[in-house]
Amino acid sequence: MSFESEDTAKKYWNENIKLVVSLLTVWALVSFGCGILFVDALNEIQFMGFKLGFWFAQQGAIYVFLILIFVYVKKANALDKKYGVDE
Repeated sequence: MSFESEDTAKKYWNENIKLVVSLLTVWALVSFGCGILFVDALNEIQFMGFKLGFWFAQQGAIYVFLILIFVYVKKANALDKKYGVDE
């Protein structure tokens, strides 16, 4: 991966780090927030026959993590094209 200038490389990595941090924040909120902190409130709601807090702790956080992987791939590819470092 070669950039036109060092300034362009810094801009690219700053945007990439912002993307990673934002996706990790979503993942932390879903896994820790929905699975642990807000489990009592979420357990008042039924989802597919299970309490929603239990479902998030057991399966939902995993599904969200998988979705975030695909979101990262799509956004990272767009970022690569934007800076001309795509394959």
